[in-house]
Amino acid sequence: MTTALASGTFDLIHPGHLDYLRQAKKHGDRLIVLVARDETVMHIKGKRPLNNERTRLERISHLEIVHTAFLGSMTDHYTFLDEKPDVVCLGYDQHDFTGQLEGEIRKRGLKTKIVRLKPFKPEKWKSSKV
Repeated sequence: MTTALASGTFDLIHPGHLDYLRQAKKHGDRLIVLVARDETVMHIKGKRPLNNERTRLERISHLEIVHTAFLGSMTDHYTFLDEKPDVVCLGYDQHDFTGQLEGEIRKRGLKTKIVRLKPFKPEKWKSSKV
């Protein structure tokens, strides 16, 4: 069984998120999703999400396409690699913590592929615009 991993804030789940998750699911038999911690969102976006991390995790967990969802680590942004995903799917605009991703994969002795997914109407369905 192959595993695809997607990550994000998922504050307001909108059609752009659903498309991102569907694209990610095409890369594995099961889809696991990392939901960003409130502190991580604050660091990246300079503001807290509208919904707290537990609420965002619960909402993502209830999506039929998602096999498992979990919160990211507060101390090591790469502990999700302990799940040994076959593919890490990145959104077209995800750049935080991606620069060292290949090195972290190699350091853990994994053969995980990194795939950059296509945008879905970013002029309309980008979280910062919703």
